[in-house]
Amino acid sequence: MSADDGVPSAAQVEAAESGRATHPREPHAGGLAGRLNWLRAAVLGANDGIVSVAGIVIGVAGATISRGPIFTAGLAGLVGGAVSMALGEYVSVSSQRDSERAQIAQEKRELAAIPKDELTELTALYEAKGLSAATARTVAAELTARDPLAAHLDAELHIDPADIPSPVQAAAASALSFTSGALLPMLAILLPPAALRVPVTFAAVLIALALTGALSARLGGSDVRRAVLRVVVGGALGLAFTYGVGHLFGTAIH
Repeated sequence: MSADDGVPSAAQVEAAESGRATHPREPHAGGLAGRLNWLRAAVLGANDGIVSVAGIVIGVAGATISRGPIFTAGLAGLVGGAVSMALGEYVSVSSQRDSERAQIAQEKRELAAIPKDELTELTALYEAKGLSAATARTVAAELTARDPLAAHLDAELHIDPADIPSPVQAAAASALSFTSGALLPMLAILLPPAALRVPVTFAAVLIALALTGALSARLGGSDVRRAVLRVVVGGALGLAFTYGVGHLFGTAIH
C-alpha cells in the first residue's frame, strides 16, 4: 500500500481476503486472534491441572507419607479433572455451534424470502458504522452481489462459518492441557524421597504457576509481574491450606 494514496495493492487485497497481514507491522492478522484464544485456553487448562492435582496430592501428603494413597488420589484427580474439563468444554462449544448454525440457517431463509428487506438492513448496518447513505448503499449492493450470506453473517451476526469450533477438538484440547499440567505435581510428589516430597512439589508447582501466569499475561497483553505475583501467591496459599487440612485431619484420624 502506498502511504501517499492509501490504495492497496492486489497482493494486499489478496492477503486481506485470506486473513494474512497486509503490512509488516500488522498487529493482528486474521486467524491470529483465534489461535491466541486456543493457546490461552490451553495455558489456563494446564494451570487448572497444576493447581487442582497439586492441591489433592499435597493434601494427602499432609496426612500420609505412603506413596500408594498419594498416587491413587492424584490419579483420581487427574482423570476426574480431565473428564470434567472435556465434558464442560464439549457441552459449551456444542451449544455455541448449534446457536451459530441456527442463526446461519435463519439468515439463509430471510435472504431467500425477503432479499430487498435484507439489502435495506445491510445498508442500515453500514450507515450505523459511519458510512454515508450513498456509500453504505453501494457497499451493501456490491457485497450482496458477491455473497449475500457472507455479507450478513459478517456485518449483522459477526459469524465466520469457517471459524465455527469443533466440540470434539475443544474437548480433546481441554483434556490434554489439563492432563499435561496435572502430570507435574504428580511427578513432583512421587519421585523425591519422603522427606523432600512436599518442598519439591511446592517449588515445582509455584515455578510452573509463575510460567503459566507470565505466558497468560503476555497473551492477554496485561502486566506480567502482577499476573505472576497474583497466581504465585494464590497458589502458595492454596497449597499451604490443603497441606494443613490434610495434616490436621490425617493426624486426627490416626
